[in-house]
Amino acid sequence: MTEILITLPEGTECSARAYLMRECGISSGLWKRIKHSGTFAVNGMPVIAARTVLRAGDMVSYELPVISSVIPEQLPLTVVYEDADLLVIDKSAGQLVHPTTKEAHGTVANAVLGLYAARRVPLGFHPCHRLDRNTTGLLLIAKHPEVQYQIARQDTLTREYLALIKGMLSPEKGYIDAPIARALPSIILRHVAPDGKAARTHYQTEQTDGTHTLLRLHLETGRTHQIRVHLAYLGHPLLGDDLYGGNADEIKRHALHSARLTLSHPRTQKMLVLESPLPPDMAGIAKQLR
Repeated sequence: MTEILITLPEGTECSARAYLMRECGISSGLWKRIKHSGTFAVNGMPVIAARTVLRAGDMVSYELPVISSVIPEQLPLTVVYEDADLLVIDKSAGQLVHPTTKEAHGTVANAVLGLYAARRVPLGFHPCHRLDRNTTGLLLIAKHPEVQYQIARQDTLTREYLALIKGMLSPEKGYIDAPIARALPSIILRHVAPDGKAARTHYQTEQTDGTHTLLRLHLETGRTHQIRVHLAYLGHPLLGDDLYGGNADEIKRHALHSARLTLSHPRTQKMLVLESPLPPDMAGIAKQLR
């Protein structure tokens, strides 16, 4: 159940729709689901949401049915941070975030819904960004659709990645501004193309011995395979990324790790900074650069 304490200047009032959309970041689509849910209440009393006027100190509550075809499963899950609104996990390599028609089990979604089922809490799966199957590290998940919407609307989420490449970039710090499009006829591959969507990646060199380099990157946009495509475009594909020309002799997956998330909490507005250390396969290579 979602509960919201109404904060308005004394003596003022506001319609429920206007307050939830303006102050709580509720989308118009979500408002329609809320008002038709049959669970909307003010101070514990059921009311008709579309006709409700709110005043300072009122407590609004509602429940939205969780509709999902994902099967909850009891799977290992490394939780880095959790509160009433957010869940952050440290994803392992080889795990999909969402089920597909060919792989309906073993994904992050299955695991998260399995965690909620074990706790007997009716929550859905609302990831706030994507990670490729073989990208490890931090994944931010909202517990409620309105929280997912608020994070997307506020655009306060900063994602930093660590990556390993052959050789070194020059200059050692900079950004890549190159549009990305599908590499047709493939439905998987992407490439830099003039007619693609805008894509910007900032990078800086963390460690290098000239032969290998550990990069820290952050995304200004979030295109599919963005870091992988941009580094391949510069002639330095990720180690292990055989899809984009990387050498897989030293590591058996693309060497990319979601290392740091920074965001303004959608409810408290406090800054959250979360970090994850390099996994062993990347750490072993990076250790040689010191």
